Amino acid sequence: MPILEMKVPSPGESITEVEIATWLVKDGDYVEKDQPIAEVDSDKATLELPAEQSGIITLKAEEGDAVQVGEVVCLIDTDAAKPADSSAAPAEEKPAEQPKAAEPAKQEVKKEEPKPETSYAANTPSPAAKKILDEKGIAPEKVSGSGVGGRITKEDAVNAAVPMGSAQTTGSRSSKTTKLSMLRRKVAARLVSVKNETAMLTTFNEVDMSEIFKLRKQYKEEFAAKHGVGLGFMSFFTKAVVRALQMYPDVNAMIDGDNKINYDFADISIAVSGPKGLMVPVLRNAENMSFRGVEASIKDLATKVRDGNISVDEMTGGTFTITNGGTFGSMLSTPIINPPQSAILGMHNIIQRPVAVDGQVEIRPMMYVALSYDHRIIDGKESVGFLVAVKEAIDDPIQFLMDGDPKRALEL
Repeated sequence: MPILEMKVPSPGESITEVEIATWLVKDGDYVEKDQPIAEVDSDKATLELPAEQSGIITLKAEEGDAVQVGEVVCLIDTDAAKPADSSAAPAEEKPAEQPKAAEPAKQEVKKEEPKPETSYAANTPSPAAKKILDEKGIAPEKVSGSGVGGRITKEDAVNAAVPMGSAQTTGSRSSKTTKLSMLRRKVAARLVSVKNETAMLTTFNEVDMSEIFKLRKQYKEEFAAKHGVGLGFMSFFTKAVVRALQMYPDVNAMIDGDNKINYDFADISIAVSGPKGLMVPVLRNAENMSFRGVEASIKDLATKVRDGNISVDEMTGGTFTITNGGTFGSMLSTPIINPPQSAILGMHNIIQRPVAVDGQVEIRPMMYVALSYDHRIIDGKESVGFLVAVKEAIDDPIQFLMDGDPKRALEL
């Protein structure tokens, strides 16, 4: 009998172990070739495991098990025939089963007999109630029993033991324990390591979104009609970050032991919230992207994250990260560096606030921005200068990001 041993394939470089997140089939099911049979978590992504051949499957690992790459997780009997549909069989058996179901019900009725009622002296505690009252030093005669014949129940004793005026709860007190996915455990470990192994500081500034609002209002319909994607905020911030990285190259660097690695390209990681948590797909060579290219790439990567189709390669190798907590309503935060990178920019919500403009108070759409950075490699001068460069590009995008020609920059 030919039995196919299905082994865990390698999800990507440096990954040696995965976790069975969910089996999509049951032991003994017939599976078709290329049918997804399981979801597996690595420390970087969740991937589907397809059946290599058709046949009857025998599972060799449980959900939650950590298995090594190359380890056998299931067997497929490729000689097994696909079972025929037998959905009509239960319908034919139902008439024969009905009389049998009626007999036990009659027998149960005959067996029911009234139970004699036990009488107790008033204020007599049950054993459980007596133990509680003794522990609290409460005399039984001071407790009103609600049981049969005035007997003190455990609940009566518990209520009597609660001090007058203290809060009581009648709601659910249950809890549920679930194992963190491998991806979530890896994220947790990385975040803790960042706090422990870097000299992380955060500097803040605010940006005026008025000019970007005007540009989007003027060109968003034409931009969407021509390019098939919306003109959002992320393209402006991505291009502002790329410009600032070129001005302050140490922000686009990493520490490797006793060495510093500077990059002449900008691979920008964009934090995207998905069903499995926060993921950071990468825009490769963002310094060469147009507004249209940034928007199209972000849309494509975000769709892959939400659909669970993002690959490990698409989430590794970034040199700088942008995260937007403003989509969830965050006004201000201190984002945590995405290792081994040295800095991360946090965007926040946009609030109409009064600001002083040329000596006059005006209401402007304002956003706080935060730059968290590793002080071991980035000095205060570079970090503040970087954030000021981002600010000036957002405050005046036509001059600093579009060379004075919005239509040309937007390829309209």
